Amino acid sequence: MPSAPGAPARPPVNPFQPAKLLRSKWTAAVPVAREKHFLVTRVIEPEDPAMRVEWVEIEAVHSGRVRRIAWRELRDPSVWRQGWV
Repeated sequence: MPSAPGAPARPPVNPFQPAKLLRSKWTAAVPVAREKHFLVTRVIEPEDPAMRVEWVEIEAVHSGRVRRIAWRELRDPSVWRQGWV
């Protein structure tokens, strides 16, 4: 539903949920070492089930290199773009 005229614009709803990130595809906004396309290969569950998921492992498609990042970094469009662009 569109907002009323003169009402402050609401930020877009972010559909990201860490549990649904597994096997999602991402493009680095600024490639490093020819690594541009990535796939989330693992959502790292915390030891304490009461804690929230904080980390995911992403794998570079070109090199196969794996690195761990905070899943919330994927929400920053200056660093990551959803899908393979």
